[in-house]
Amino acid sequence: MEFPETGRTIEIQSYKHNGTLHRIWEETLILKGTSKEIVGGNDRILVHESDGRSWRTREPAICYFHGEKWFNVIGMVRADGIHYYCNLGTPFVWDEEALKYIDYDLDIKIFPDMTYNLLDEDEYKRHKEEMGYPVKIDRKINQAVRELQSWIYQRKGPFDPQFVEQWYERYLFFR
Repeated sequence: MEFPETGRTIEIQSYKHNGTLHRIWEETLILKGTSKEIVGGNDRILVHESDGRSWRTREPAICYFHGEKWFNVIGMVRADGIHYYCNLGTPFVWDEEALKYIDYDLDIKIFPDMTYNLLDEDEYKRHKEEMGYPVKIDRKINQAVRELQSWIYQRKGPFDPQFVEQWYERYLFFR
């Protein structure tokens, strides 16, 4: 399988457990694309929701996807520092059409001082019942929450203070 090459613009699609399309992000520029990791950048891109709404992101962002981790991380470059938004979901799949993953509702919002909030626990609980998340999936998601918390505390991967800055500089070079 070929992975998106550096400098290519791709679409990102998230799905729900029942197979329905959840959200589409247009025009993410690939900064690194391997079977293990994909790093992309975007700025003020159009996002389409499954309910027909569309909106535009407000700031530049660096997106991190891992081929074995049950989460992805978006580092948003704002005037007061880097804000992070983490989606709990399956590892990514690349199929030449788009980068795809299943979104499992839970999110972690991280502030520049590295404090964070776990979001959408009620939505996770509701969808777990409605869509019948298997016990194996529930365990994977709970393990991923703990792993993300560990990465945040350790400033590991995309939470390394230099990660977003370095990839954002590279994004600006390509743009």
